[in-house]
Amino acid sequence: MKQRFQTTLRQRIVLAGGIGVHSGKPVRVVLNPADAGSGLVFLRSGLPDGGSRAIAANWSKVTMTELCTVIGDGAQHMVATIEHLVAALRGLGVDNCLVEVDGPEVPIMDGSAAAFVEAIDRAGIVRLDAHRRYLKILKPVRVEQGRAFAELLPAEKGFRLDVEIDFKSEAIGRQRKSLDLDAHSFRRDLARARTFGFLSDVKKLVMAGFALGASLENSVGIDEDRVLNPEGLRFSDEFVRHKMLDAVGDLALAGAPIVGAYRSYCGGHKLNVAVLAALFDDRSAYRFVDVAPLPREGVRADLGLVASPVYMAERS
Repeated sequence: MKQRFQTTLRQRIVLAGGIGVHSGKPVRVVLNPADAGSGLVFLRSGLPDGGSRAIAANWSKVTMTELCTVIGDGAQHMVATIEHLVAALRGLGVDNCLVEVDGPEVPIMDGSAAAFVEAIDRAGIVRLDAHRRYLKILKPVRVEQGRAFAELLPAEKGFRLDVEIDFKSEAIGRQRKSLDLDAHSFRRDLARARTFGFLSDVKKLVMAGFALGASLENSVGIDEDRVLNPEGLRFSDEFVRHKMLDAVGDLALAGAPIVGAYRSYCGGHKLNVAVLAALFDDRSAYRFVDVAPLPREGVRADLGLVASPVYMAERS
């Protein structure tokens, strides 16, 4: 059942004490309620001139996808590592939020979306008096890079993720998972899955000035065929679950919840964003729709649900 109305946070909430995984510097994030139709927007403060810059969380604003997802409109006007926070907002069904960040990078927290989910729960979510807009996939769109691919496919309802990874390391191997995304499945299956990296890669990144804040407290470390974290994994297939978490965050940059299916093999940030670019490059492949409310007699007052949603095309 599709949510008919847009949402935002009930109140402002501050997350302090986190660090950037690449910069290693402390970062403060403030999640603010926002008006209907404003979407997810980052307000980057702490700029060299003392000012701030608003940057929409949109695929067209993505400037880098190599190590994380970065949005911006200039070398200094950027916010990196947005995917876990945006995934939490989308996964829990928050349509409108102004995210204040006082540095160039969203804090990594424990490497998952769990801290952001907790913050959103503390703030609470409220319904706004405006219809929610959905992005309906009308035909398959696919992008490839070597053996890897990502594709968006039509579906009658909801949003389904089907993600597969394949690593030579025996610590990961080949893993595949699929699920229908909603707030419950996001909390249960994806939110706590942590980012991961190979020790050999981290050493190279540190020498290049990246991953300065990476540790076993905010990521799963792998040395050849073994997991380095003393506590082990949170899920036996935590690696593919985290790739799904990343996909939720990256695909949220479409600007609206997707009605369709997403399938990827050995994908990542680059292909997640590339498939959105390919989708919006073909106007026959998608349509934005509103969910129009039914007359009062069609409403179940106890749950606030309609007996049969009616979809109204907004624009092609």
